[in-house]
Amino acid sequence: MGMKDQMQQKAHQAKEKAQQAGRQGQQAGRQGQQAGRQGQQAQPGRKQRDEQAERMHRDEQDRFNQDYDA
Repeated sequence: MGMKDQMQQKAHQAKEKAQQAGRQGQQAGRQGQQAGRQGQQAQPGRKQRDEQAERMHRDEQDRFNQDYDA
């Protein structure tokens, strides 16, 4: 096998390896998106709970401020 053939073979192998890595990356990206969607569906009331907790915290802070401002 000549030098030219070896170089072509190595280039071909590198190209195949890069394509395979690209496919694996795309597949992992799709799996991540699916997991994200499932997480959002599993916690539909989370935003409402966060807003309620924030509102309670503000109310508590307001009461504290009123107690010490007077």
